[in-house]
Amino acid sequence: LGPLVGAIDQGTSSTRFLVFNAETAELLSHHQVEIKQEFPREGWVEQDPMEILNSVYECVERTCEKMNELNIDIANIRAIGVTNQRETTVVWDKTTGEPLYNAIVWLDLRTQSTVERLLKRIPGKNKTFSKFKTGLPLSTYFSAVKLRWLLDNVEEIRKAVEDGRAMFGTIDSWLIWVCICGKNGGIHCTDVTNASRTMLFNIHSLEWDPDLCKFFDIPMEILPNVRSSSEIYGLMKICPSRESGALTGVPISGCLGDQHAALVGQMCFQDGQAKNTYGTGCFLLCNTGQKSVFSEHGLITTIAYKMGKDKPAFYALEGSVAIAGAVVRWLRDNLGIAKTSQEVEKLAAEVGTSYGCYFVPAFSGLYAPYWEPSARGIICGLTQFTNKNHIAFAALEAVCFQTREILDAMNKDCGIPLSQLQVDGGMTNNKILMQLQSDILCIPVVKPSMPETTALGAAMAAGAAEGVEVWSLNPGDLTAVTCERFEPQINPEESEYRYARWKKAVMKSMDWETSDSPSNGKPK
Repeated sequence: LGPLVGAIDQGTSSTRFLVFNAETAELLSHHQVEIKQEFPREGWVEQDPMEILNSVYECVERTCEKMNELNIDIANIRAIGVTNQRETTVVWDKTTGEPLYNAIVWLDLRTQSTVERLLKRIPGKNKTFSKFKTGLPLSTYFSAVKLRWLLDNVEEIRKAVEDGRAMFGTIDSWLIWVCICGKNGGIHCTDVTNASRTMLFNIHSLEWDPDLCKFFDIPMEILPNVRSSSEIYGLMKICPSRESGALTGVPISGCLGDQHAALVGQMCFQDGQAKNTYGTGCFLLCNTGQKSVFSEHGLITTIAYKMGKDKPAFYALEGSVAIAGAVVRWLRDNLGIAKTSQEVEKLAAEVGTSYGCYFVPAFSGLYAPYWEPSARGIICGLTQFTNKNHIAFAALEAVCFQTREILDAMNKDCGIPLSQLQVDGGMTNNKILMQLQSDILCIPVVKPSMPETTALGAAMAAGAAEGVEVWSLNPGDLTAVTCERFEPQINPEESEYRYARWKKAVMKSMDWETSDSPSNGKPK
């Protein structure tokens, strides 16, 4: 075996550690652990940063054990990449190494009143006031408002900031800081892709923006240093009493937000290439090359990647959907209509139609292309005939309709319609979903046979870093990927009719919640 590269993939619902062969891009071994999400109040979503950290250790240890059983020498791991759920916000104490509060997850809605308060300070309450600096609309989704809420509401954090002990970071920063020495001289950094999701980062100058920090009233000294997505940040140093200490001394040399990593893992290096990832949410990213393109149709502008200190930044247009796989998890955990996610797929398959029932899973409001925080989830078109199978089918359809909305926006903004959709993420194992997606989009859907593209992208960035250089990103050296294709099988008229009904349902989900409604924020 040639050189190997590891990837820590810390997602919203699970953590994984995966090891790839740098020469063939083959996945050799991996381990996955599901992560708890806590919902302390309505609309609040939190995770425990220590649980996240321990899940990383556990995945690394189990994967190393599996590799030993396969007689693969872990000493061949030359580098480690990190990829992560984006926007999720952690503040920790650099003297104790302890988090000062739970991580506030990207889906969390507690900051709705913070957003409304900030909007009042903007002339004309213009949500897109910083669009040309940050690429983002003012929304509960991005880190700056979460950090503002923590500074406003958590005494310990306020005090730590005053004492100069506080560090802010997204999940990548938290993991890299701890894995490289932690409180004994840890490296406090992030990469351009994660920084571009905070709403504090100028995506042209590639620096934290003093005016935005002033607007959100965030002290710049708590922010991490921004680096490229592919360079050696430091060497792994995990406490030797842990078995994962086996990787001590290996460079951490790749860092990308999960959606950006998937773009790299799908080899979308050319202007106009796009991918859609189906995870907790759904994210369509289209590479726009070295120029930033601003959407007229509700998409956001983000940094795609920057593959080295002296390499240029590439940009992407992104359509973000908050709830995709999460709707299946909700059917499983909250409604209890199935014990596993696979069972939801089976329920849907048994009927093959939603029978006129539509499910708009606006649990966290609506993201792209509407950016409507007041929306809430609805299931409509119910009759006495409707049963759990139809609702399961409507949930899968919802994922496909939401993708169609952002794809339509992408086609309008880019002017050149995509002729096929490259897909990845956990939900793409669901064949019914993939066929449904092709039928609703009226174009082929193409899925790589190795679905772990997010981790692959992080491994590629780590392996290609200067000083590691075991993975070539030259187009000629990239291995061709085998794919599975799904072609549209229903007539376009039927597809259009169902899509029009969906849009009607979306309209009915809007303007539901206001931040001054009496129930808001009260624990049930």
